[in-house]
Amino acid sequence: MTSSAPLAVALVSGGLDSMVSAAMLRESGRRLLALSFDYNQRHRVELDAARRVATALGAERHIVLPMDLSAFGGSALTADIDVPKDGVGTDDAGGIPVTYVPARNTIFLSLALGWAEAAGARDIYIGVNALDYSGYPDCRPEFIAAFEGLAELATKAGVEGDPFRIQAPLQHMTKADIVREGTRLGLDLGLSWSCYDPTPDGKHCGECDSCRLRSRGFDEAGIADPTVYAVKPV
Repeated sequence: MTSSAPLAVALVSGGLDSMVSAAMLRESGRRLLALSFDYNQRHRVELDAARRVATALGAERHIVLPMDLSAFGGSALTADIDVPKDGVGTDDAGGIPVTYVPARNTIFLSLALGWAEAAGARDIYIGVNALDYSGYPDCRPEFIAAFEGLAELATKAGVEGDPFRIQAPLQHMTKADIVREGTRLGLDLGLSWSCYDPTPDGKHCGECDSCRLRSRGFDEAGIADPTVYAVKPV
């Protein structure tokens, strides 16, 4: 890839979806700027995975941006709330899971937008998915479209007619489709991390909603799952 190829920013959490999304960015001929967040989440394993993924994909630069969303709380991923192990746990407001982090994708995309504008990138990739997801409102196509409109209004580039594109290439894929796409791209999907509540010895718990979705995706794709689970997901 030449140095004249356009830059694009990808949100890289360390998870399967963000890994495949970032790899699709690379396949498109763009140079990868990888952005991850150390937001004082429940565990650090996903940040190690994010670094592995960014390196494997040849990111031109990888920023792990520190912030502390645990100061707000409100989520099983940032506060002392148990991660559900018997299906999707919900709060009292319309069935949104307790693993939802308030406004997380809005916060993350806002910061990605700032880096993209500063770096001269006009594409921002995010691995959200509206089919095999856990009910998060900030994974819906309506949210992605609305944020793209906001980006046009809120930036110098947008006002001057050089708009940003929020790319969500996995938006309408099942988890099995995503596994197949990652395999087609030649990725080592074992580098990624999905578990919300890893065991002390660093295994996927196999019981949280994210582990179940991951395992089912590999099963339905007919592709061997490289993930080490403490308990086989059911």
